[in-house]
Amino acid sequence: MDFPSAGETDAQLVSRAVHQLARRTHFPVVFGGIEHDHSVEVTSIVGARTKHLEGLVVHESRGLGGRAMVEKRPRLAVDYRSARGITHDYDQAVLGEGISTLFAVPVVVGARARGIIYCGSWSKSPVGDVAGQAFGVAQELATELRVRDEVERRLSLVTKATSDHGMDASAREGLRETYAELRSIRASIEDRALRERLGALERRLASLSTAEIEIGAPEVRLSPREIDVLACAALGATNAEIAGTLSLKEVTVKSYLQSAMAKLDASTRHAAVAKARRVGLLP
Repeated sequence: MDFPSAGETDAQLVSRAVHQLARRTHFPVVFGGIEHDHSVEVTSIVGARTKHLEGLVVHESRGLGGRAMVEKRPRLAVDYRSARGITHDYDQAVLGEGISTLFAVPVVVGARARGIIYCGSWSKSPVGDVAGQAFGVAQELATELRVRDEVERRLSLVTKATSDHGMDASAREGLRETYAELRSIRASIEDRALRERLGALERRLASLSTAEIEIGAPEVRLSPREIDVLACAALGATNAEIAGTLSLKEVTVKSYLQSAMAKLDASTRHAAVAKARRVGLLP
């Protein structure tokens, strides 16, 4: 069985984040990359006037970005040339570009720094509200990486467990857990573009069960929240557990479940889940 790609490449993800940050802030130079083997190669640059930053590789603990990786927190050098507390391994690239103020924000996933996003200015500049914008973009990128990693891990397990006769029980349960987790993550994100990309991943996961969709089944339309609560209920979660996962009140969860059951013409949540799977709304 061939499965669709779980997401964009590292270079595509960081490029979108860098361009997004450049649009949100007044900093003239924004660049970044994803970590591989304890170092970050800069793969996306916006606003540079020279080629000094191209191909820059920042090693863990070296330079401003390397310190940010190790400490897993942002690092700022208002006057990079005279900055203390960092090594100056990359002065040729940074000063060659003419950067005076440099702000490095690590992209932290779990306990690991997975990349760095930099904001640079050719003069000494206060960071101000740029810090919040940079944190937001880094967190969005971290979320995408975390989701992509988990989807790829689960799909890998599904691939290994799949035979010519279809998925075994363990693989199918892993698929359903991933789907429910994606729904809960998506529900907590305000960024519309990111929500749409997560929605695309959800549809890819749901499509893995299309072979079992009931032929000729009547069309059923559920709201996004009704699908959210059903996806959690499919894993055996109680109303209280669903409420905690989706940041809803328990009475609200009950209302969504009852509405979904009515639309699916099901008398119990278990019957609703089974019907939702037969019509292709859940994996």
